[in-house]
Amino acid sequence: MAAPAESAADILWITYRWMSVGLAVTGVVAWFVSQSPAALELVLGNRAVFYGLLIAQLGLVFAFNGVAARASTAAAAAMFFVYAALTGVTFSVLFVIYTASSIAGTFAVSAGAFAGLSVFGAVTRRDLSSVGRFAIFALIGLIIASVVNIFLASTTLVWITTFAGVAIFGALTAYDTQKLLALYHRGEGGNLALRGALTLYLHFINMFLFLLRLFGRRR
Repeated sequence: MAAPAESAADILWITYRWMSVGLAVTGVVAWFVSQSPAALELVLGNRAVFYGLLIAQLGLVFAFNGVAARASTAAAAAMFFVYAALTGVTFSVLFVIYTASSIAGTFAVSAGAFAGLSVFGAVTRRDLSSVGRFAIFALIGLIIASVVNIFLASTTLVWITTFAGVAIFGALTAYDTQKLLALYHRGEGGNLALRGALTLYLHFINMFLFLLRLFGRRR
């Protein structure tokens, strides 16, 4: 799966393969945890465990971004898959909140949207740097608005942030696909495909979560 890339198309396919396996790990772990009452009780019944998992995920992302460029492929891949598995543990709550059919349907919609946006980022001749910068600033605003709404509990703000989240991570998907190709053409090495896989994985799961908020059917 980690064969050397010989062309821009190769680096994309290798990146997508890593990302797809990561998503598969997340989905399988989430499903199995959701089917175990004891595991669910451990994750959902203990705030310290749940928030500890979230902190561990965040720490792994920072650690991965810090060392992936100089680590071995095996070490970088291990970090990526550990992160995907931890995400699966926290995502198990989705199977408690939403029906399995709506999760599957939303995943399909997310996959289609992601594929279209990523292909657009790969083939467009337009420089998406300005789009990426705007999306990053918008993401900061989205995070601030989401934190503020914890205290306001505004339904209107929930919907605004939901639609904004879909748009922001869609824009970042196209931008970072183009950026991945630009880095390849500049001769960037250091597990580039794995680094790209984590970035696109994060965009995908965030887009999926926002779409699930829109289309998911609660139990």
